[in-house]
Amino acid sequence: MSKMKIALAYSGGLDTTIIIPWLKENYDCEVIAIAIDVGQGEELAPLNEKAIRSGASKIYIEDVVEEFVTDFCYPTLKAGAIYEGKYLLGTSIARPLIAKRLVEIALKEGCEAICHGATGKGNDQVRFELTIKALAPQLKIIAPWRIWDIRSREQAIDYAKARGLDVPVTKKRPYSMDRNLWHLSHEGADLEDPWNEPKDDLLMISNPIAKTPDKPEYVEIEWQKGVPVAVNGKKLSPIDILTKLNEIGAKHGVGVADMVENRLVGMKSRGVYETPGGEILFAGHQNLEELTLDRATAHYKAMLAIKFGELVYDGMWYTPLMEALMAFVDKTQETVTGVTRLKLFKGRISPAGAKSPYSLYDHDLSTFGEDEVYNQKDAEGFINLIGLPLKVRATKLGSRLKKSKK
Repeated sequence: MSKMKIALAYSGGLDTTIIIPWLKENYDCEVIAIAIDVGQGEELAPLNEKAIRSGASKIYIEDVVEEFVTDFCYPTLKAGAIYEGKYLLGTSIARPLIAKRLVEIALKEGCEAICHGATGKGNDQVRFELTIKALAPQLKIIAPWRIWDIRSREQAIDYAKARGLDVPVTKKRPYSMDRNLWHLSHEGADLEDPWNEPKDDLLMISNPIAKTPDKPEYVEIEWQKGVPVAVNGKKLSPIDILTKLNEIGAKHGVGVADMVENRLVGMKSRGVYETPGGEILFAGHQNLEELTLDRATAHYKAMLAIKFGELVYDGMWYTPLMEALMAFVDKTQETVTGVTRLKLFKGRISPAGAKSPYSLYDHDLSTFGEDEVYNQKDAEGFINLIGLPLKVRATKLGSRLKKSKK
């Protein structure tokens, strides 16, 4: 009888490195490691040898960076979705794509199960498993952190050392990090106390404010239907646009978010996120929408952006509601075309100009100077109409002002 085949979401990090021998020790199985490249900014080639040395029978290394940017980062950007006002959803938007590719390879290899290294306290377990259930409900799911005896990252390091495995995490720097082309996250260790200021050496992409240039820098972004297509007048691919903006933003220390967020599983957690290019894109996109969206659409879209962000955060990418919201967002983006100019200085992004062939801004209507198109007397009737219910109520019930005591 052939061994059970298990597809493992493999990163080469601490958790997934020790999961390979753990699976083989606890299941009569063959482990197929699958590493998904979403722009980790590191060489993935060494993972070939590392996975096999750890006990995997085969490894896939899949490059999906362009798909990640165009089909996951950009829809979230167009929606204006930011979780709890700070988090640009860097890890959240990568997980459904990683899980989708895991499913495709697992089915191709005839696997019975998919295994992931997400902890039982985190959000990623939900994101992976909801995607698997939506795309291939027949596949079993194995989540070691929910069933094994290891209870801490320190124990995991000891487990690896006992089996002669090299891991990229030490007890001196035990942060849990996730990196892709959109962001880098830091959690755990001293960050678990919200009173602790992040250490000076925590940031790995962005300059700390003290080391940023003393002169501001301007960047221009060209947009087509809500999607960036050029930076500083040069047409670039989606990957090159994000790479370029990451470089510019990191230099000026923009896009660093230190927050305590509400996890889906019910607890609060503290993390520090570095998203320099994404922060620039969100600022530019918002600046352009201010010109091109009418009031009713802009306000309704802002409400839906909160829900969109929650769906992404909660791992519900492949749901009917998300599909419907994306259709709405795409409709709103039909006129979000133009150029935005931003000023970067000491960790801040300031709007410095915007223009669009679809701009709804009319100088003749908005000017404080003399004009020939707006009759200010019209405002009187408008105010009388919208104020009519208030006037009737006051007449019937009396003034809401308290009479002063003499």
